[in-house]
Amino acid sequence: MLHVSPEAAAGGPLAFVQTGDMIELDVEARRLHLEVSDDELERRRTLWQKPESPKRGYYKLYVEHVLQADQGADLDFLVGSSGAPVPRDSH
Repeated sequence: MLHVSPEAAAGGPLAFVQTGDMIELDVEARRLHLEVSDDELERRRTLWQKPESPKRGYYKLYVEHVLQADQGADLDFLVGSSGAPVPRDSH
């Protein structure tokens, strides 16, 4: 019911959600609210550390180049390069 972009890894509000926190979801109002005080969120923010980035490999490629789901989850360097169909040999 919820799609999460990498905002938690980037230090967005989802990074500060902890087990047991209450979250209010109002579908009609298109509202998602974390029931935690501003002071507590700020405390959590000061303790947060950004996850270490991958050094190499497919995970690094994924982290650095795969677009978000709302953008098609494609590799950013392939966008716009689909071009004409590739003919296949009929043999």
